[in-house]
Amino acid sequence: MKRFVAAAVAAISLVGAAPAAAQSTFEVGMEDEGIFLANQHLAPGAAAAWKQWGVDVVRIHARWGDIAPGKEAQSKPAGFDAGNPADPQYNWAVLDNAIAIIRGSGLKVMLTLTGPGPLWSSTEPAKRNRNWKPDPKAFADFSKAAATRYKADVDRYLIWNEPNQKGWLQPQWERVSGKFQPVSPHTYRSLVRAAQPVVKAADPGAEVVIGELAPVGNKPISVDTPMRPLAFLRSLGCVDDRYKTIKTGRCKGFKAAKGDTLGYHPHPQKYAPDRVNPDVDAAQFGDLKRLFTAIDKLRARKRISMSKTIHLTEFGYETSPPDPSSGISTALQTRYLQQAAYIAYATKRVRGLSFYQWDDEPIRDLGSGTKRYSGWQTGLRYNDGSPKPVLSVMSAPFVIDQAKAGATATFWGQVRAEAQGQITLMVRGKGSSEFTDVGTYNTRADGVWTRKLKPQAGAAYRYEWTPKPSLLDPNPQPRVSGIIDFAKKEKSRYKAAAALATS
Repeated sequence: MKRFVAAAVAAISLVGAAPAAAQSTFEVGMEDEGIFLANQHLAPGAAAAWKQWGVDVVRIHARWGDIAPGKEAQSKPAGFDAGNPADPQYNWAVLDNAIAIIRGSGLKVMLTLTGPGPLWSSTEPAKRNRNWKPDPKAFADFSKAAATRYKADVDRYLIWNEPNQKGWLQPQWERVSGKFQPVSPHTYRSLVRAAQPVVKAADPGAEVVIGELAPVGNKPISVDTPMRPLAFLRSLGCVDDRYKTIKTGRCKGFKAAKGDTLGYHPHPQKYAPDRVNPDVDAAQFGDLKRLFTAIDKLRARKRISMSKTIHLTEFGYETSPPDPSSGISTALQTRYLQQAAYIAYATKRVRGLSFYQWDDEPIRDLGSGTKRYSGWQTGLRYNDGSPKPVLSVMSAPFVIDQAKAGATATFWGQVRAEAQGQITLMVRGKGSSEFTDVGTYNTRADGVWTRKLKPQAGAAYRYEWTPKPSLLDPNPQPRVSGIIDFAKKEKSRYKAAAALATS
């Protein structure tokens, strides 16, 4: 099938052909626009590395304002046919190349169609704010063009990025008679209703993902205050705090937003993956049940149209170093990312988990407090490309879920790098210096294996597997996971492997 990105795909062959991926049932995703949109000379190496340790899908932004013409113009450029991807005023080159690199490395793409758009796409361009109330019809034209252009390479489209955050959509609120009323959910509903049918028409069979919300917000003190995600969802469905229908104001003539699935960004900040946020309208990783309850109530009342499936499309922990203000230790990052992967897998309506990002953004000093360490430092590597400890276990995470000391536990792992279909679980008994075999177990197509066992008191566990032979490594040697040591006490029921020692 012909692709617009064929020329760039040919270039990717220089990095070497990747092995064919097994059909996954639980997806592992990655995202890093800093590489794939801003520093593309680094992208082939990143994509090859991701493929090697078992990534299935890559999330990337199609940024409307960077692709469409007239970024700062108040009027739509003359003669521009926004629904036609072949219009010469469109500039798809950077995105074409990014998608080519991803696809050429044997990975799938999920494409976020998002603003800010060009200034002329705002319904009030005189404000000179590209985030301000984008025109749904203009966004539909862009979405149609993107889905038409990339239908041979993309099977999943995500509608907008974090519409409950002022950096992506404004205003969040308006003040009426001294009280703040939500605006962004209603704007977003219009964008979804405009974009979803044209994407489906342009790329029949594609999956349309809606939501894509950030996990926290605040009580409004200005029109820019980010909305809490569950409050946003209720307003999106035009219901009040008790899920009673609202029929007035922006809800007059309500028609539900429609998608196939929900996308969500459950960044926990410093919270452990199983820690609950006391704010009942926030929903971080430990609050997924709260998110599901809200979605199910809206679905039951036909206030949103979508399946029960959830994609966790952006997730990570900032680390210290380099950010002592917002980061956790690299040892905690190693533990928490594995725990989150297990919890996501065990939560049956979650389709997959995507990690953000590959490399830390550079630290930017924008003031005092947390502003002194601005940017995102959730990478699996530092900004200079050196690996964080967590990277040593990303190809084979290992978690033992033991709800009560002394009880039978669930042993879980996922061999993300391609294995020969089996792992061997190993134990080092208390006081011993050698590991011995417990048993050999089959993996699923997605590399997941589980086993119910009662851990030995004070023992340590790991597992090993042998990669499939390849042209570069025809006689691969066994590899091992990190070690879970029951001699080291952890309060969490989810024991996760320590990072592997590096030479």
